[in-house]
Amino acid sequence: MFDSLADKLQATLADVRSRGTLREQDVDAAMREIRLALLEADVNFKVVRSFTAAVRERATGAEVIGQLNPGQQVVKIVADELTTLMGATAQELTLGARRPAVILLAGLQGSGKTTAAAKLARWLREERELSVGLAACDVHRPAAIEQLVTVGAQAGATVYEQGTEHGAVETASWALQQAHADGRDVLIVDTSGRLHVDAELMAELIAVRKAVKPHAVLLVLDAMTGQDAVAVASEFHEQVAFDGVIVTKLDGDARGGAALSVKAVTGRPILFSSTGEKLDAFERFYPDRMAQRILGMGDVLTLVEKVEREVDEADAAELERKLRRNEFTLEDFLGQLRQVRRMGSLGSLLGMIPGLAGNRLAKMDVDESELDRVQAIILAMTPEERRRPEIINGSRRRRIALGSGTSVHAVNQLIKQFGQMQKVMRGLARGKMPDLGSLMRQA
Repeated sequence: MFDSLADKLQATLADVRSRGTLREQDVDAAMREIRLALLEADVNFKVVRSFTAAVRERATGAEVIGQLNPGQQVVKIVADELTTLMGATAQELTLGARRPAVILLAGLQGSGKTTAAAKLARWLREERELSVGLAACDVHRPAAIEQLVTVGAQAGATVYEQGTEHGAVETASWALQQAHADGRDVLIVDTSGRLHVDAELMAELIAVRKAVKPHAVLLVLDAMTGQDAVAVASEFHEQVAFDGVIVTKLDGDARGGAALSVKAVTGRPILFSSTGEKLDAFERFYPDRMAQRILGMGDVLTLVEKVEREVDEADAAELERKLRRNEFTLEDFLGQLRQVRRMGSLGSLLGMIPGLAGNRLAKMDVDESELDRVQAIILAMTPEERRRPEIINGSRRRRIALGSGTSVHAVNQLIKQFGQMQKVMRGLARGKMPDLGSLMRQA
């Protein structure tokens, strides 16, 4: 996310950071580059103007002048102002005491609203342990109802739908009654969208809002739409007065303008961001963490949270024991591979590590299909072969290659690499550092 913007800002600030002294003309040059980078990222021009003015004022003031590391101070100022621009602090989705609490989702067609509804349902169920219902009120598109039924089931939510025979207001009212009768904690109402903001869309949305009296109205914005997203947000806010934003498709080639502009333009915070197609690719939006990612500073807190969600303490202790005793098998390796992949793409995880964020290693296109091949090869092995790969002879390798849809060469390569990894682990267990040069020559 924000790849192009991040590259340009990091390059500009790397030059500033490297300077032992900082003159006013150096700050001016940096501000020109930052202004261009933000405009190219489709950030609202008024937002760009106020942002660069704020950074320049602080960077040429007493806060920087006379400091031992003025370049580092400017980087900190840019990080602070980016954080403020996106909302300063993370905002909670607050739900009242009445049950079911109602969340109304609004947005244009194609913004990812229906999928966002299911992702939010899953998040509420897993993070807050709430039972969730989904109201299928996009009655103008049968495909939207079918989609909500499918993704709602995957999210573990009850979907209330009446097809397209009933209007949106009638369906929303009925779904609220059903959710109340079923004892649901939350009802998420998925409403209709259009290709553009129009009177019919707004009239229906206002009527649905009046019928269900939601605790929160959330606007779903597609990050790919840039400046247009900000115009849409302004129009929706004027008509419906939403409480927060869900930004979708931040994993794509988004220039980032919507995420960087919407809070400043509407005054409403981004509550969640969607960073992938899977239902678990959904997280709370932290302005400070996002600013750090954009500037290549990493995001340790989010990485730690991902690990804590996936790694059980007892499993971690058992894994440590196996590593110390050199009992780590291909079965264990498969389990670790699955755990890592549940946390997101390898590229996104590397980008959260300070020192690697912004580094070429973190920006490499990690071939996720290679991980699929590794997983397929291990799954094609018998349990005994996973525990003792040394017994895998020629005929077994041919069988594994056939069963995994790969080649004998691929099987040989995996077994060889796993053997090298075991050598490293044996050395580490004895307190020896591995000979990396030797390992690279063998790879």
